[in-house]
Amino acid sequence: MISDETKALLIEYAERYETKDFLPADPSWFMHQVSGKENQETMAFIASCLSYGSRKQFMQKIQYILDASKGNVYQWVANGLFANDIPDDDKTCFYRLYTQHTMHSLLHALQQMLKEYGSIGEYIKKASEDCSSKNNIDGSSKVSVDCLSAVKSLTEYFSVHGIETIIPKNTTSACKRICMFMRWMVRDNSPVDLGIWSSFMDKRTLIIPMDTHVLQEANRLGLINSKTASMSVAIKLTEKLSEIFPEDPMKGDFALFGYGVNH
Repeated sequence: MISDETKALLIEYAERYETKDFLPADPSWFMHQVSGKENQETMAFIASCLSYGSRKQFMQKIQYILDASKGNVYQWVANGLFANDIPDDDKTCFYRLYTQHTMHSLLHALQQMLKEYGSIGEYIKKASEDCSSKNNIDGSSKVSVDCLSAVKSLTEYFSVHGIETIIPKNTTSACKRICMFMRWMVRDNSPVDLGIWSSFMDKRTLIIPMDTHVLQEANRLGLINSKTASMSVAIKLTEKLSEIFPEDPMKGDFALFGYGVNH
């Protein structure tokens, strides 16, 4: 049972930290620097993939992508122009565990997705349609995707294309960066998140982007009791946050950030 004091505290932090002032120091800033849904979606996905380790260092690498693509990152990937800036070289480091080859392979797989489906969102919708077509009794063409299914679709796609260093091969882990990308794409009416997928994914199905920091803060607050950041634990924490923010559980992501800053 979450105490009224904890609920009030997290609601206050969510309101305080989900503002435009949050953006400049966060990787979500980059998706606001490009125009058009295709560019925003592609920029956000690449930014999420690079968002680990030293914030100062990975922000520089995302800036490199933004500069190399001249803000037209969708065409930069779809037309294979990335090969000029990130050659297929397994000896040169791009960022931490990612060699130039690793990043080149990720972008090549993403290029194939964009060529075949048009966008990441369209791929996820198609994957959901294929999965649910046998159960579509009324013949409705309306697509409704839940976050866990979308995360599974992305991990499966990139695993098939041999990408496991950057994208988890399955949803056993918390898939923190993919869940963060989902939050950016789905949550609407936010000064931070874009909400460009809100027409086919309900933000109430989103899963908290869980890393060791989020795990630590959630344990300190008594929301969960776990030592491991896994998908099952992320779902349990999301369910707890739903008790505080029933219509928009990912407000809790900003709330836990605020709690960490202040405690």
